[in-house]
Amino acid sequence: MGILNITPDSFSDGGKYFDGKLNPDKILKNAMKMEKDGADFLDIGGESTRPGSEKVSVETELERVIPVIELIRKNSDIPISIDTYKSEVAEEALKKGADIVNDISGFRFDKKIAKITAKYNATCILMHIKGSPKNMQVNPVYENVVEEVYTYLLESILMAENAGIKQIVTDVGIGFGKNLQNNLDLIKNLSVFKKLGYPILLGVSRKRFIENISQTPVNERLEGTIAANIAGILNGANIIRVHDVLENRQAALIADKLK
Repeated sequence: MGILNITPDSFSDGGKYFDGKLNPDKILKNAMKMEKDGADFLDIGGESTRPGSEKVSVETELERVIPVIELIRKNSDIPISIDTYKSEVAEEALKKGADIVNDISGFRFDKKIAKITAKYNATCILMHIKGSPKNMQVNPVYENVVEEVYTYLLESILMAENAGIKQIVTDVGIGFGKNLQNNLDLIKNLSVFKKLGYPILLGVSRKRFIENISQTPVNERLEGTIAANIAGILNGANIIRVHDVLENRQAALIADKLK
């Protein structure tokens, strides 16, 4: 899954495609490159959910993502994921050609989003988060991070199933209300989440826990990302969400063969 953040303030690529206004030529060029490099889906987001980030309005989010979805859909049939927890944004994105709703809250922040996803027969990605993006990294504490994330995702799955959603993907939410050890424990124990019965998405690309280990700035975390993704694949990840598609796909092919 290739990442396209249409935001001015995402932790890694904020401002790359949007700095007060959209840069459609750059967006399309990079989207098509991701597809050529082997992306199976593109994940488009219009609100940064980095630690400490502020919410944006529905209107602002729509202004960022809808033109991008329309642009990509005119030029490609690649499946598109809308990275949002707002039902209004999800519905407009699905109307314009998105196929997947990727909700960082696992359907907790907006109770209408499950029904919207089902209405358009879309796939959902249900992620675990502790708290909100604004406060999630303020001393997160767990008694047993694997058990608590598992229970949370199970409850989200039941919400999705009860709404009539047929295709579900789970995401343990690396970096979303977790400290370094929590993140490592989840990656090492991904196989536990296979018991939920659905594919697992892993999102580690360029995240801060890599810096905590290797003291690398955000633009120098490709090697750490690849290492974490290989470990994740060997432990059960089915989808990896990445900024650098070509390099991570090459690594994933090797990990698949080893597995």
